[in-house]
Amino acid sequence: MIFVELFLTFLKIGIFTFGGGLGMVALIQDEVVVRRGWMTASEFADIIAVSEMTPGPVGINTATYAGYTAVLHAGYEPWAAVAGSLLASVAVILLPATLMVLVVRFLQRHSDNRDIHNVLAFLRVVVLGVIASAALLLVNENTFGSAGLNRQFCLSILVFISVFLLTVMPRRWNMKVCGHELSLSRPSPIVLIVASGLIGLLAYGL
Repeated sequence: MIFVELFLTFLKIGIFTFGGGLGMVALIQDEVVVRRGWMTASEFADIIAVSEMTPGPVGINTATYAGYTAVLHAGYEPWAAVAGSLLASVAVILLPATLMVLVVRFLQRHSDNRDIHNVLAFLRVVVLGVIASAALLLVNENTFGSAGLNRQFCLSILVFISVFLLTVMPRRWNMKVCGHELSLSRPSPIVLIVASGLIGLLAYGL
C-alpha cells in the first residue's frame, strides 16, 4: 500500500540524513525518482524550486510535496494526497527529532570530551559533501535545459552564476565609478529569490 511504503521510505530518509534539509534532498531524489518512480526528475526539480521558495526547512517542504505527488500519481483523490503529504512530513522528522533530544543531552554532559569533538569535526566534512551532492543533482536538463546555445540553457547559466557571485560577495563592497566612491551591500537571499522568479516569469511565462 502506498501509504505504508511512503511512511517507511521517509522514515528511512529521516534517520539517514546528515546536513539538514539540503542534505536530505539527495536521499529523497534517489528514493522517489530513481528507486520507486513516484515522480519524474522534472517534477522533482519543480518540487525543489517550490520548497526553496516557501517558508520552512527545504527538506521537510520537499517531503511534504513529494508525499502529495506520490499519492496523487498512485491514483488516489486529492484529499488522500493531502494525507500522504502529512504522513511523509511526520515520518521524515519523527526519528531525527527523537534522536536530537537524546544527542543534545549527551553532548551537554560530554561537551569537553576530545573524542566527541573529533567525531563532530569529521561529520562537518561529510555534511559538506552531502550538501554538495544535493546541489549537483539539480544541475541537469530539467533545471538548466539541454546544453547548447538555446535560450533556457544560456539564461539558466547566467542567472546561476549571477546569484552565486552575489551570495559570496563581501557583505559590503566599495568600488569607484567615474571617480565617485560607490558602496554596495550584499543582497538578501529573499531579494535574489524574488528577482530570479521574476526573470523566469518574464522569460518563459509571458
